[in-house]
Amino acid sequence: MPYTVTPTAIADVLILTPRVFGDERGFFLESFNQRDFEAATGLHGVRFVQDNHSRSRRDVLRGLHYQRPPHAQGKLVRVARGAVWDVAVDIRRDSPTYGRWVGVELSDANQRMLWIPPGLAHGFVVLSDEADFLYKTTDYYSPAHEGCIRWDDPTLAIDWPLQGRVPVVSARDAQAPLWSEALAWPAPAR
Repeated sequence: MPYTVTPTAIADVLILTPRVFGDERGFFLESFNQRDFEAATGLHGVRFVQDNHSRSRRDVLRGLHYQRPPHAQGKLVRVARGAVWDVAVDIRRDSPTYGRWVGVELSDANQRMLWIPPGLAHGFVVLSDEADFLYKTTDYYSPAHEGCIRWDDPTLAIDWPLQGRVPVVSARDAQAPLWSEALAWPAPAR
Protein backbone atom coordinates (compact mmCIF):
# COMPACT_ATOMS: atom_id res chain seq x y z
CA MET A 1 0.00 0.00 0.00
CA PRO A 2 1.50 3.37 -0.97
CA TYR A 3 0.07 5.12 2.11
CA THR A 4 -0.16 4.11 5.73
CA VAL A 5 -3.40 5.57 7.11
CA THR A 6 -3.72 6.49 10.78
CA PRO A 7 -7.11 7.52 12.15
CA THR A 8 -7.43 10.48 14.53
CA ALA A 9 -9.87 11.37 17.32
CA ILE A 10 -12.10 12.85 14.60
CA ALA A 11 -13.00 9.79 12.56
CA ASP A 12 -13.02 11.50 9.16
CA VAL A 13 -9.64 13.23 9.68
CA LEU A 14 -6.86 10.91 8.56
CA ILE A 15 -3.08 11.00 8.75
CA LEU A 16 -1.53 9.58 5.57
CA THR A 17 2.12 8.59 5.51
CA PRO A 18 3.38 7.87 2.00
CA ARG A 19 5.96 5.26 1.14
CA VAL A 20 9.33 7.01 0.80
CA PHE A 21 12.18 5.53 -1.23
CA GLY A 22 15.49 6.91 -0.04
CA ASP A 23 19.17 6.28 -0.49
CA GLU A 24 22.43 8.24 -0.41
CA ARG A 25 21.16 10.45 -3.29
CA GLY A 26 18.05 11.63 -1.42
CA PHE A 27 14.48 10.38 -1.64
CA PHE A 28 11.46 9.92 -3.87
CA LEU A 29 7.83 9.82 -2.88
CA GLU A 30 4.60 10.00 -4.80
CA SER A 31 2.78 12.78 -2.95
CA PHE A 32 -0.58 12.07 -4.56
CA ASN A 33 -2.14 9.35 -6.66
CA GLN A 34 -5.95 9.34 -6.97
CA ARG A 35 -6.26 5.56 -7.24
CA ASP A 36 -3.98 4.93 -4.24
CA PHE A 37 -5.66 7.68 -2.18
CA GLU A 38 -9.07 6.05 -2.75
CA ALA A 39 -7.76 2.56 -1.97
CA ALA A 40 -6.02 3.66 1.24
CA THR A 41 -8.78 5.90 2.61
CA GLY A 42 -11.93 4.34 1.16
CA LEU A 43 -12.89 7.84 -0.02
CA HIS A 44 -14.22 7.46 -3.55
CA GLY A 45 -15.26 10.43 -5.61
CA VAL A 46 -13.08 13.00 -3.80
CA ARG A 47 -12.04 15.40 -6.55
CA PHE A 48 -9.32 17.99 -6.02
CA VAL A 49 -9.69 21.21 -8.02
CA GLN A 50 -7.03 23.55 -6.65
CA ASP A 51 -3.47 23.33 -5.29
CA ASN A 52 -2.11 25.99 -2.92
CA HIS A 53 1.36 26.72 -1.55
CA SER A 54 2.23 29.04 1.31
CA ARG A 55 5.56 29.89 2.88
CA SER A 56 5.67 31.14 6.45
CA ARG A 57 8.31 31.81 9.09
CA ARG A 58 8.56 30.50 12.66
CA ASP A 59 5.55 31.20 14.91
CA VAL A 60 3.30 32.31 12.04
CA LEU A 61 -0.15 30.98 12.82
CA ARG A 62 -2.73 30.79 10.02
CA GLY A 63 -6.33 29.98 10.82
CA LEU A 64 -8.74 28.78 11.84
CA HIS A 65 -10.23 29.01 8.33
CA TYR A 66 -13.16 27.28 6.67
CA GLN A 67 -15.61 27.69 3.81
CA ARG A 68 -19.37 27.36 4.28
CA PRO A 69 -21.57 25.19 2.05
CA PRO A 70 -22.16 24.99 -0.81
CA HIS A 71 -18.41 25.68 -1.18
CA ALA A 72 -17.03 23.81 1.84
CA GLN A 73 -13.53 22.54 1.09
CA GLY A 74 -11.89 19.24 1.87
CA LYS A 75 -8.11 19.60 2.11
CA LEU A 76 -5.17 17.27 1.75
CA VAL A 77 -2.29 19.12 3.43
CA ARG A 78 1.44 18.47 3.66
CA VAL A 79 4.73 20.23 4.39
CA ALA A 80 7.44 20.15 1.72
CA ARG A 81 10.01 22.05 3.81
CA GLY A 82 10.13 22.67 7.55
CA ALA A 83 7.59 21.70 10.19
CA VAL A 84 4.14 22.83 11.33
CA TRP A 85 1.60 21.87 13.98
CA ASP A 86 -1.56 21.35 11.93
CA VAL A 87 -5.03 21.54 13.48
CA ALA A 88 -8.50 20.53 12.26
CA VAL A 89 -11.66 21.53 14.17
CA ASP A 90 -14.97 19.77 13.58
CA ILE A 91 -17.63 22.44 12.92
CA ARG A 92 -20.27 20.03 11.57
CA ARG A 93 -23.30 20.48 13.84
CA ASP A 94 -24.54 16.91 13.36
CA SER A 95 -21.15 15.29 13.97
CA PRO A 96 -20.45 13.25 17.12
CA THR A 97 -17.11 15.10 17.33
CA TYR A 98 -18.62 18.59 16.88
CA GLY A 99 -16.40 21.17 18.55
CA ARG A 100 -13.43 18.86 18.96
CA TRP A 101 -10.01 19.38 17.45
CA VAL A 102 -7.05 17.24 16.47
CA GLY A 103 -3.48 18.35 15.96
CA VAL A 104 -0.56 16.64 14.28
CA GLU A 105 2.99 17.63 13.36
CA LEU A 106 3.61 17.63 9.63
CA SER A 107 7.17 18.05 8.40
CA ASP A 108 9.60 17.35 5.61
CA ALA A 109 11.15 14.77 7.94
CA ASN A 110 8.01 12.71 8.61
CA GLN A 111 6.39 13.35 5.17
CA ARG A 112 2.92 12.91 6.69
CA MET A 113 -0.19 14.38 5.11
CA LEU A 114 -3.51 15.20 6.74
CA TRP A 115 -6.89 14.68 5.08
CA ILE A 116 -9.38 17.23 6.40
CA PRO A 117 -12.89 16.65 5.02
CA PRO A 118 -15.34 19.44 4.14
CA GLY A 119 -17.02 20.90 7.21
CA LEU A 120 -13.92 21.38 9.33
CA ALA A 121 -11.96 24.51 10.18
CA HIS A 122 -8.21 24.38 9.65
CA GLY A 123 -5.12 26.15 10.91
CA PHE A 124 -1.43 25.66 11.54
CA VAL A 125 1.53 27.21 13.32
CA VAL A 126 5.08 27.03 11.98
CA LEU A 127 7.57 25.21 14.23
CA SER A 128 10.70 25.56 12.05
CA ASP A 129 12.54 28.67 10.85
CA GLU A 130 10.42 28.52 7.68
CA ALA A 131 7.88 26.12 6.26
CA ASP A 132 6.48 25.48 2.81
CA PHE A 133 2.90 24.29 3.25
CA LEU A 134 1.08 22.66 0.33
CA TYR A 135 -2.55 21.68 0.10
CA LYS A 136 -5.06 20.37 -2.37
CA THR A 137 -8.70 21.47 -2.08
CA THR A 138 -11.96 19.88 -3.20
CA ASP A 139 -13.61 23.21 -4.04
CA TYR A 140 -12.39 26.53 -5.34
CA TYR A 141 -11.66 29.43 -3.02
CA SER A 142 -14.86 31.43 -2.53
CA PRO A 143 -14.46 34.70 -0.59
CA ALA A 144 -18.24 34.96 -0.14
CA HIS A 145 -18.27 31.62 1.73
CA GLU A 146 -15.12 31.90 3.83
CA GLY A 147 -15.15 32.03 7.59
CA CYS A 148 -12.66 32.24 10.39
CA ILE A 149 -12.64 31.34 14.09
CA ARG A 150 -10.21 32.86 16.60
CA TRP A 151 -7.14 30.67 16.92
CA ASP A 152 -7.14 31.15 20.71
CA ASP A 153 -10.86 30.59 21.31
CA PRO A 154 -11.25 29.54 24.97
CA THR A 155 -14.11 27.15 24.18
CA LEU A 156 -11.95 25.16 21.77
CA ALA A 157 -8.87 25.44 24.01
CA ILE A 158 -6.45 24.28 21.30
CA ASP A 159 -3.08 23.37 22.77
CA TRP A 160 -0.85 25.21 20.30
CA PRO A 161 2.84 24.29 20.91
CA LEU A 162 4.02 27.88 21.34
CA GLN A 163 5.90 27.45 24.66
CA GLY A 164 4.78 30.92 25.76
CA ARG A 165 5.68 32.67 22.50
CA VAL A 166 3.11 34.97 20.89
CA PRO A 167 2.17 33.79 17.39
CA VAL A 168 2.34 36.05 14.35
CA VAL A 169 -1.18 36.29 12.89
CA SER A 170 -2.77 38.32 10.13
CA ALA A 171 -5.01 41.25 11.04
CA ARG A 172 -7.99 39.24 9.80
CA ASP A 173 -7.13 36.23 11.96
CA ALA A 174 -6.46 38.46 15.00
CA GLN A 175 -9.96 39.95 14.66
CA ALA A 176 -11.74 36.69 13.88
CA PRO A 177 -14.87 36.01 15.91
CA LEU A 178 -15.05 33.48 18.69
CA TRP A 179 -16.59 30.03 18.08
CA SER A 180 -20.13 30.97 19.15
CA GLU A 181 -20.12 34.17 17.09
CA ALA A 182 -18.45 32.72 14.00
CA LEU A 183 -20.80 29.82 13.62
CA ALA A 184 -23.98 31.43 15.02
CA TRP A 185 -24.93 28.34 17.00
CA PRO A 186 -24.09 27.23 20.53
CA ALA A 187 -20.65 26.06 21.45
CA PRO A 188 -20.30 22.37 22.31
CA ALA A 189 -20.81 21.26 25.90
CA ARG A 190 -17.54 20.32 27.59
